[in-house]
Amino acid sequence: MTAVLRAEGLGKRYRRRWALSDCTLKIPAGHVTGLVGPNGAGKTTLLSLAVGLLAPTAGTIEVCGGRPAADAAQLAKVGFVAQDTPTYPGLSIADHLRLGARTNPRWDDAVARSRVERLGLDPAQKAGRLSGGQRAQLALTLGLAKRPELLILDEPVASLDPLARREFLQVLMEAVAEHEVSVLLSSHVVSDLERVCDHLVVLVDSQVRVEGDVESLLESHLRLTGPRREPATLPAGQHVVSASHTDRQSTLVVRTDAPVLDPSWTVGRLGLEDLVLAYMEGTRAVAPGPVMEVLR
Repeated sequence: MTAVLRAEGLGKRYRRRWALSDCTLKIPAGHVTGLVGPNGAGKTTLLSLAVGLLAPTAGTIEVCGGRPAADAAQLAKVGFVAQDTPTYPGLSIADHLRLGARTNPRWDDAVARSRVERLGLDPAQKAGRLSGGQRAQLALTLGLAKRPELLILDEPVASLDPLARREFLQVLMEAVAEHEVSVLLSSHVVSDLERVCDHLVVLVDSQVRVEGDVESLLESHLRLTGPRREPATLPAGQHVVSASHTDRQSTLVVRTDAPVLDPSWTVGRLGLEDLVLAYMEGTRAVAPGPVMEVLR
């Protein structure tokens, strides 16, 4: 497997607080990877390390085969759209395209102008007069026209209304199919990730809790409901992710590669949001186990 991003023991500390710690993961090329977790989990820190805006305190990170922002050639391999989809309010759309052409050696002007036309944007309009959705689309256009190997998006639709979010994600998927670019997309809205992502990384408390192919993750996680019992009594092959109890009933989310044969359990499948929430809640609900599970 070719990795577009590889981290080993990666950490970033601000004074006494670790914003990211002991992060080890391998994100495969050719996929749209969703990065999800609660606020403060370390998502933006990881992405900032990946694009070279921050230097690691511990460990190593490699993106597209090299150290982030090591030189001009390395910078050209990565496109980045930050959370506030930054544009220059006083510059027109055409000005942004000219600036992109001057600062990016692999710039594809035909792609940029074609996308602006398809989006119905007026090249003469100032960025400061665009709607939030239009600014996000402009920022995405600039990122794609770089012709990067990896496009990193940090909460690009967080401030958009549902219609603008759907339009942005639809255009993103069209662009991914057209240009065959790997994507790392951070979001706390799991429904957005369900539409576009085929790979998933869950960050909780500055650490990777689970990472893997979305389809494999959903196949290997089950919800068990039945008479109350302690998680420790389950077979060794059933790793408990989260647990909740009433006086008479237990509800467990487990990871297992084998069928559940105990007839006292009612077995159900999980959606992606259920799976993500289980890992977010699991740090509080069950005893500490492995920090990360990698599922393929």
